[in-house]
Amino acid sequence: METVTERDRLAAEFEQQRPRLRGVAFRMLGSLSEADDAVQEAWLRLNRTGGEEIDNLAAWLTTVVARVCLNLLRSRDNRREEPLDAAEVKETVADPAEEAMLADSVGVALLVVLDTLNPAERLAFVLHDLFAVPFEEIGTLLERSPAAARQLASRARRRVRGADAAPADLARRREVVDAFLAASRAGDFGALVALLDPNVVLRADSAAGPSPHPLVLRGAAAVGKGAIAAGAARSAFAGPALVNGSPGVVLAPRGRLFLALAFTVHNGLIAGIEVIAAPDRVRELRISVLGD
Repeated sequence: METVTERDRLAAEFEQQRPRLRGVAFRMLGSLSEADDAVQEAWLRLNRTGGEEIDNLAAWLTTVVARVCLNLLRSRDNRREEPLDAAEVKETVADPAEEAMLADSVGVALLVVLDTLNPAERLAFVLHDLFAVPFEEIGTLLERSPAAARQLASRARRRVRGADAAPADLARRREVVDAFLAASRAGDFGALVALLDPNVVLRADSAAGPSPHPLVLRGAAAVGKGAIAAGAARSAFAGPALVNGSPGVVLAPRGRLFLALAFTVHNGLIAGIEVIAAPDRVRELRISVLGD
């Protein structure tokens, strides 16, 4: 019979693995509450087995969490056909501040792209590219060959990266987007205006704001005020991305794309912003990670 000391030892070893397991599950699921549920399920299974015959506890726990996440992803077949509405953006997470912080550390655009992958692709990419799990183990988990697992990760990698621009160009784009996000979140009107072309034009579809009609704003002052007003309410789950090949911002609670801003940048200034929120348009967007 297992002693209290052995149970305590097992619990202590599990707690050492918890941050990594949580990281795997969050990248797999895009939801902090679901990730925590997956990690808790791994603990329950470990308790049932007792752990005596487990040679590599970290690998065993990673496999269990990955299997739990894979099953959850496979049960979401119809989820992407149900777009988020404004109410869900506010209510979809139990701890918005913590989840927003975690999403920002992972990369909102990465979560959006991961959400477009099929479950096998997502698992292969997350485990191999983000957590260095060998393809042999991934193949066993997916009941496929290591070569097939490698191909799944490769396909996912191409989706994540998108059509790469020149590194220097990507760096300049990222600087503009990061500065826009920082100024919007801080409510820094002066910094925003400094990023905008004096004749900047913002066009938003009818689903992007409180009005049922499309919106057009012209001039740095008008666009800057609008960005500050929207930024306060929407910046928690926002992050830089490539939107149809253009630098921009995506808003994605739980990794689900809700709204996107595509920028036109000339001479280091934002000359145009397209705000896309209509569900049918959002579904057609090509999102990829904007390089560092």
